[in-house]
Amino acid sequence: MDKIKDLGIVFDSRLKSEEHIDAKINTAYQMLGIINRNFIHLTPDSFVVLYKSIVRSHLEYSECVWNPHHQQLIGKLEKVQKRATKLIITVKLLKYEERLRYLDLQTLKYRRIRRDIIEVYKMISGRYDETVTNWFTNRHIDKKYEVKSHRFCIHQFPIKFDVRKFKFTNRVISVWYTLPNTVVSANTIDTFKARLDRLWSDQEVKYNWKSDIITRSRSQVSVIIE
Repeated sequence: MDKIKDLGIVFDSRLKSEEHIDAKINTAYQMLGIINRNFIHLTPDSFVVLYKSIVRSHLEYSECVWNPHHQQLIGKLEKVQKRATKLIITVKLLKYEERLRYLDLQTLKYRRIRRDIIEVYKMISGRYDETVTNWFTNRHIDKKYEVKSHRFCIHQFPIKFDVRKFKFTNRVISVWYTLPNTVVSANTIDTFKARLDRLWSDQEVKYNWKSDIITRSRSQVSVIIE
């Protein structure tokens, strides 16, 4: 099958990225092997530093472009982190969710969802060059919809095929639409991240990759943000 590589990301002729994901998973396992061979007794703190820098970074490079929607691929990515957290003897026998809580890590699925939303905020708040992002902001941001959600509501265009349904411009809409105006109107990226994390502080998907982001009513959101 024909494929193309652009900025380190591999796509096939159907715009699928399974080959890219498999390659990054293999690289991540190689990095885990290096850690396992060179460190006999890892403390939680030292593991987190090593894992974030030389393992997880491979699994998250440009993830907004290749973010998978098939459960099989999501599970394969999560399996890397499952195996990685077992390198720490003190938490090896705990369940995956318990290991994540103990190490203050989140599922890779949650981090991809969070990164998607942060990228949307950067686009609509002018953090990127407008000549690069106007394909998104000019076409999808529709002020007519602000009465239904918030002042940066994204317009959903009709979708016929999965190849478009799960791409960035469409998959972010359902989550972005549920955010309150107090979050999307943040003045800085750090403020946006802090408010988003506070809003999603009790999301089950943070530690259980088989879950999804649970939306709330406006009244529930206002209590959390305030």
